[in-house]
Amino acid sequence: MAKASESFVCQSCGAAYRKWQGRCDACGGWNTILEEAPKVAVPKGLSAGKGKAIGFASLSSQPDKVVRTISGINEFDRVLGGGLVPGSAILIGGDPGIGKSTILLQAVAQLARRGTTALYVSGEEAVAQIGLRAQRLGLADAPVLLSAANSLRDILAGIDSAMAEAKGGPAVIVIDSIQTIFADNIESAPGTVNQVRACAHELVRVAKQSNAAVFLVGHVTKDGQIAGPRVVEHMVDTVLYFEGERGHQFRILRAVKNRFGATDEIGVFSMTDGGLAEVANPSALFLGRSEAGKGEPVAGSAIFAGMEGTRPLLVEIQALVAPSPLATPRRTVVGWDSGRLSMVLAVLDARCGLRYSGCDVYLNVAGGLRVVEPAADLAVAAALLSALADTPAPERTVFFGEVSLAGEVRPVSQSESRLKEAAKLGFSHAVMPAGAKTKVKDIGTSELMRLNELVELFPAARAAAKRANAGRGGANWTGQTPGEED
Repeated sequence: MAKASESFVCQSCGAAYRKWQGRCDACGGWNTILEEAPKVAVPKGLSAGKGKAIGFASLSSQPDKVVRTISGINEFDRVLGGGLVPGSAILIGGDPGIGKSTILLQAVAQLARRGTTALYVSGEEAVAQIGLRAQRLGLADAPVLLSAANSLRDILAGIDSAMAEAKGGPAVIVIDSIQTIFADNIESAPGTVNQVRACAHELVRVAKQSNAAVFLVGHVTKDGQIAGPRVVEHMVDTVLYFEGERGHQFRILRAVKNRFGATDEIGVFSMTDGGLAEVANPSALFLGRSEAGKGEPVAGSAIFAGMEGTRPLLVEIQALVAPSPLATPRRTVVGWDSGRLSMVLAVLDARCGLRYSGCDVYLNVAGGLRVVEPAADLAVAAALLSALADTPAPERTVFFGEVSLAGEVRPVSQSESRLKEAAKLGFSHAVMPAGAKTKVKDIGTSELMRLNELVELFPAARAAAKRANAGRGGANWTGQTPGEED
């Protein structure tokens, strides 16, 4: 039998090498490559006769109805798809201090008050520290079972003992965090790839066998990935990311993977002295003063009627266009895809005759939210046109629609939900793609076929673009839409 070769694995990204080197070629980390025990080769020629035959079922078989456990925190239950599914494994990650431990402590306290057996195991804090946080949050009376441990063997024994005493019923287990837990049968430090993979595998097995919902808290790397390489995300049923800026009071809990619910669902919370509070009307957080009826309309602002999972959400898109003294003008984007901005600018140039090449362009999604939906193209174009013309967009108007490279405004899904949310918040008009065939009471619509029709709402934009490009090689620029006569 051939001798097993040595393996050197990067503890940050999981890349494997035949020999040691100081810098990882995959992630660029220094001194992150460590030698690991060689994997035992699988013998060739395994026969089916030595295994236990597995059973199969047809697609028509009716599974048992799943009874979800409701935590009582509506935003938390929404992200999970309507509550906790027994036997599920949930991974939650986010930046340090964003509120991962706080929201989980609040959730398990609510579950414990409803009769659920709640176990909270911390590998980072002492029991007294968790108790102090619970007192500050007003949760000291909740019957949550706390423990501080790092050994996986001890944690599994403690879980078995607590579950035996509980004598059945729904249960929830929190492990904070997976990087601090170690298995004593693996020769590597806690937090390394092998340790995280092994500990997560055992805890997921516990969730399936005991029918308990297990929460795993994961640290994020500089790239924003949970637990370094995405080995844990493939094992669990649900992956939640806690997002938010330290300068803003709100936090967003986003589902990026959910086997029991919708992905890209979000829950919005506000950070207060008493912990994380639910936000009943998230759209109000992301609207400016003028859109909320508290100030004069400003140029460079457009309201996007978007969808986050199954939730309609109104967001303010802000743009600033200024003449640039640089040979290569700046393009700065916060909360949106920079490549998508370049595409919209190119379409405005090629299809609408508006040249931004002599201008610095800054784009921001108000409130710190990150928008990934293509339906934001039309709102971004409206904000850019408003900023270029220095003219406010039409009052109490929302925009949504995808812009193609041909300059067409393409239809998007769930138009009715977007319009209903806009009407509920007092908006009276919507600029949207043609062909949606959606009518909602109390809100009028303007349906566009091409982006040129949006430019007609900002007639001063052409003259502003011509002035911005004067003296920058733009003498041959006519300020006309291609095909338009003098």
